[in-house]
Amino acid sequence: MDPTWTHTTVLLNEAVEALFGAAVTKPDATFIDATFGRGGHSRLILSKLGPHGRLIAFDKDLDAIAEAQKISDPRFSIRHEGFAHMGELPPQSAAGILMDLGVSSPQIDNPARGFSFRGDGPLDMRMDTTRGESVADWLATAEAGQIAEVIRDYGEERFAVQIAKAIVARRQERGPLATTSELAQLVAGTVKTREPGQDPATRTFQALRIFINAELEELQQALEASLDLLQPHGRLVVISFHSLEDRIVKQFIAANSREVFDRRAPFAEPKAMKLRALDRVKTPQAEVSANPRSRSAIMRVAERTQA
Repeated sequence: MDPTWTHTTVLLNEAVEALFGAAVTKPDATFIDATFGRGGHSRLILSKLGPHGRLIAFDKDLDAIAEAQKISDPRFSIRHEGFAHMGELPPQSAAGILMDLGVSSPQIDNPARGFSFRGDGPLDMRMDTTRGESVADWLATAEAGQIAEVIRDYGEERFAVQIAKAIVARRQERGPLATTSELAQLVAGTVKTREPGQDPATRTFQALRIFINAELEELQQALEASLDLLQPHGRLVVISFHSLEDRIVKQFIAANSREVFDRRAPFAEPKAMKLRALDRVKTPQAEVSANPRSRSAIMRVAERTQA
């Protein structure tokens, strides 16, 4: 990893403290870091585990896997998979699950990954560069309607149709887009107005990254898997960085934090709630000042009930 591509873990102490909760008296339990990233949360979790505790991490990024391999701790293991694969673990095997949904700074800052419009690199954006098609590959064949739908739904971009048409027109005239700077310049030439301080390409890049990595679908699968994985009183801690993610997390916790009545059987016992919402935490101002990329982070905490 280039030494200039550093990463500051967001809500580090707050997240790990929330994760342990009542399990702080059970340090030999098993915990899951569903998104290892650069290992900030994992290393702090390991420091709090007892000698027989266990930490299982997941990540799709090869650089994250390489960073994880530097941890020579028998209590730690990592799987080169997305966190939707948590469902393969035994039921009720985890005392806590942490999901940090942010893209790590080294991913953003390394132009070769294609995540950012601020540097010039291949238009890739895959979290796992060993699988799937890149953004450039998809944009080379996708129809204007498909592109517009992705940019509108995942980027909440009001100029999605115009951007999609411009991408297809460019493809027909000069060949498909291949680099981040080409896409950023095309969007800048298409989007005539934007919120102060925001690059015109911000929403488009976000949308394409979310789509090509199926981020929202994977988040929903991982949340559902967490219900089976968590032991009673086990903690679910999720840090999100944009409204689409946070809405899914919020609605998931809310839907599982109430009793469910079957209207077809009005006298039947309701299905018991599965989660208890505990907290919603925003990044402290001091942390935002030191790390501006943390400004949009929202952490939600819930606890598995006895049901």
